[in-house]
Amino acid sequence: MAKKIKRESIVNSIIEGIQDRKGQGITVVDLSGIEETVCKYFVICQAGTPNQTLAIEDSISETVRIKERRKPDFVAGRNFAHWIAMDYGDVMVHIFLPEERRYYDLEHLWADARLEDIPDID
Repeated sequence: MAKKIKRESIVNSIIEGIQDRKGQGITVVDLSGIEETVCKYFVICQAGTPNQTLAIEDSISETVRIKERRKPDFVAGRNFAHWIAMDYGDVMVHIFLPEERRYYDLEHLWADARLEDIPDID
């Protein structure tokens, strides 16, 4: 079982946005203790359909805009919506369909990263 890690406020807002659209399998990958990584955190989740990945991306954007007064620096993957990546500088968000998530397995790219699994909500 993954441990609870100390999270920055924006990570909590991202999690809220994911949960608002029933995203599942949320994992926070804490990279802050690893040198030369592209960011401090990955927040990874999955959706059941391309439409749900788009809805989750929209919810994250809106929640973070309101709570953190930030917009993503870049969003990629909206065309096919099988994997949407959102760049918030120190935090990268990855919204996957299940098959793509299993294939890329981003949670395990860094052996020394700390992982926190966020319980699904009903």
